[in-house]
Amino acid sequence: MSVWQDVVGQPAAVAELSTAAQDPSAMTHAWLFTGPPGSGRSVAARAFAAALECPQHGCGECTACRTIMGGTHADVREVVPEGLSISVKETRALVQLAARRPATGRYQILIVQDADRLGERAANALLKAIEEPSGHTVFLLCAPSDHAEDVPITIRSRCRLVPLRTPSADAVAGVLVSRDGFDPETANWAAAVSGGHVGRARRLARDAEARARRERVLDLPLRIRGLGDAFAYADELVRSAKAEAAELAGTRDAAEREELAVAMGAGGTGKGAAAAARGAKAAERELERQQKSRSTRNQRDVLDRVIVDLAGFYRDTLIAGSGARVALTNPDRESDVRRAAREWSAESVLRRLDSVLACREALDRNVKPEIAVESMLIALYQG
Repeated sequence: MSVWQDVVGQPAAVAELSTAAQDPSAMTHAWLFTGPPGSGRSVAARAFAAALECPQHGCGECTACRTIMGGTHADVREVVPEGLSISVKETRALVQLAARRPATGRYQILIVQDADRLGERAANALLKAIEEPSGHTVFLLCAPSDHAEDVPITIRSRCRLVPLRTPSADAVAGVLVSRDGFDPETANWAAAVSGGHVGRARRLARDAEARARRERVLDLPLRIRGLGDAFAYADELVRSAKAEAAELAGTRDAAEREELAVAMGAGGTGKGAAAAARGAKAAERELERQQKSRSTRNQRDVLDRVIVDLAGFYRDTLIAGSGARVALTNPDRESDVRRAAREWSAESVLRRLDSVLACREALDRNVKPEIAVESMLIALYQG
């Protein structure tokens, strides 16, 4: 069972990476994986790391493959940004670790998810390491194709590019059936409405609440009948996003606070207790900052799913109105899509689609979610 089985619908990329893992002359020390959301950038990077460390170049069964794919290998470190950016402190620490000699494998490998979130100072710290690499260090960076330019050109120019594409619905459905055990009907539906996003397809197939949220969002275009509706639905969307983010963070935040208190000697007595208490206060403030940033990121991710669903609806409406023979993003909402195509002009649909995409840009620029979402829904009502 090869590690490459998790890389869905990317035969060209798999062939290139597999060759590099086996042929030292095809290998380089820095790689940049780009592709649209759901294309499996981090999965491909992790599989490549396993192929580099595996004696059989990605068998999927050995200790190296299993620990890397499980995120526990001693020589493979992964940066998963949970906040709005990757800090310079975190980057420097990881770069220093990556410069060490490998403990068990051939390489020290640093995987950076969402490398477009590197701050300027963090990017400079990483650039220095990429410019002067040790012979046993490999950097695997991942960035969405629509934001790849956010990775500084100085870093991009020193990386070998691995472009990924959106997997086909058939490929996604096949994975849901063969690997996750879903029945073919559920798998085909989830794959058809997920836009080639494997993770989203899996979540829709598995989670009834995720399916219900999608239905509520796709009801919106035909439910907004006045400004009152626009404001009410905007408030509902933002409150739902905050509630989901809080649910994701609740247990973890509490556990982190408890772990920090224990680490800082909570309840201790003696000469060092006062100094420890002062240090604990500073550590608590830093933890609160990190948790707040992570919560904001989670809220944005929830709202981004809303935006993707709405954009898909208006894209389908344009297709239905033009009579183009192209598959719909939401085939299960075809009747609503055709009704919207009859009621709205193509120009009106385009304006609505522009307002949805403008909301995403506003959220990226740190506009308050309430303002960005209200503006979008007012525009959707006005057409």
